[in-house]
Amino acid sequence: MTAPRFPRFAARACLSAVGAASLAVLAVFPATANHSWSTYHWSRTGPLSIRLGDNVGTAWDAHLQAAAVDWSRAAALDTVVASGGKDPVACAPTYGRVEVCNASYGATGWLGLGQVWSSGGHVVQGTAKLNDTYFSQVAYNTPAWRRSVMCQEIGHTLGLDHQDVDMSNRNLGSCMDYSRDPSGTKGTNGTLNNERANQHDLDQLALIYNHLDSTQLTSTKPTSNTSTARAPRAPAAAPPSRGIGHVRSEWGRSVATDRRGRPRVFVRDLGGDTQVTTFVIWAEDAAPEHWQDGHGH
Repeated sequence: MTAPRFPRFAARACLSAVGAASLAVLAVFPATANHSWSTYHWSRTGPLSIRLGDNVGTAWDAHLQAAAVDWSRAAALDTVVASGGKDPVACAPTYGRVEVCNASYGATGWLGLGQVWSSGGHVVQGTAKLNDTYFSQVAYNTPAWRRSVMCQEIGHTLGLDHQDVDMSNRNLGSCMDYSRDPSGTKGTNGTLNNERANQHDLDQLALIYNHLDSTQLTSTKPTSNTSTARAPRAPAAAPPSRGIGHVRSEWGRSVATDRRGRPRVFVRDLGGDTQVTTFVIWAEDAAPEHWQDGHGH
């Protein structure tokens, strides 16, 4: 049987419609937004509100509040500071939200950790840790460093990777960009500051959350909807309540490196299609033993 011919004018109309739709998508979601991490994201059936557990001291409170306001500029979600109550040293995760902690975690080599538990491709909990062993030092005890690292670690728990992993080039104006000078005032990385999310970060979140899922964790629904929200389905393998530790030996395999060749992302499989991803920002003088297998101060 001969296949029916497709009229030329109809083909042109179809192509024009496809082209117009493509341009409309590009106008809303710029093609340059490309720093999601894998495909993981918080599942949602509607508005998404991520609680940030406040387990930080007074030196960090303002920076946590600022980061929550900043990430809430994303059209796809809100981040809301909630009461904590966790031991900040252990910083154990809580199912359905992100715990934010600061403590003197020791000479581990890292300034901050963003740790994300996912099950079936969906985030189920996370932690953001700030290491006061380094933030008590003159080099890092600045508002710019505190704001930048706080913003970055929370950004990882929302589904973002880094925009750039070279600490020596010009700042992009994003906390998801590595820098030796997040303030942009010392002449080493240009004049933009890397203390908050930029439009590129917000565009990427729009791409990550541009669809609806079939389920949503009750704790991630806005307060006004919690009375009608369904209870979350438990993950295939329940994430460990004690969390993942502060040293390389607990993070699993390295899957990405920075411009200097230092591993910056690790994945540990927990079984049952559940894993934890650890994002690391290293101190400038971190030594190789900090990221080599088996290291554990």
